[in-house]
Amino acid sequence: MFTGIVETIGTVSSLVPLDATSTGGGGTSLTISNAACILDDVHLGDSISINGTCLTVTEFTADTFKVGVAPETLRRTNLGELKVGMGVNLERAVAGHVRFGGHFVQGHVDTTAAILSKTPDGNALTIRLHPKDPAVLTYIVEKGYITLDGASLTIVAVNDEEQWFEIMLVAYTQEKIVIPGKAVGESVNVEVDMAGKYIEKQVKAHLEKGLGAKGGILEKMVREAVEKALAKK
Repeated sequence: MFTGIVETIGTVSSLVPLDATSTGGGGTSLTISNAACILDDVHLGDSISINGTCLTVTEFTADTFKVGVAPETLRRTNLGELKVGMGVNLERAVAGHVRFGGHFVQGHVDTTAAILSKTPDGNALTIRLHPKDPAVLTYIVEKGYITLDGASLTIVAVNDEEQWFEIMLVAYTQEKIVIPGKAVGESVNVEVDMAGKYIEKQVKAHLEKGLGAKGGILEKMVREAVEKALAKK
């Protein structure tokens, strides 16, 4: 579990598609350097969020750490697009004594989103994004939480029809995360607020209970609306 408050920006020092070493596990491995400030209490097996993706430490030094990246993670995230020298947002798993400044973040990326535009607004920066999987817009609401590349941010606008949403970065945040340095067309990892998913599932299960083969509550509501409209003609 994470808070979405990025602790530091690390640097990609290695991305190996087939790492045959014992710490690579025979799959893709990713090594991050310039991470000393979050490694003073690290242990093998610890979770660290890299661009919002919860990954397990398999090897570390005073300044670097390595993680394995599963095929599903590569499909869902932008980690496979990383190049040596690129910056990444880093956050350790939350500890019991940490002040919770962001929101509950799992580190389980739902999809990626492409940057459509970057618009300065005073000393702030508004960024518009289009999700690769538009279905996540169901859980994206104005003034709600969203996690982009591991950073807990607030949504300032949503357009379901045009399939985009916007966030605004204040000057301080622009200096602490990697997103402002990305160009239009580049992607960010997206994790929507998990509370919305749980609420949707529970409400749907409750409303559809007992309906059996007659269909879901939404289908029933649509059918009734159509019947009423036809009856007025």
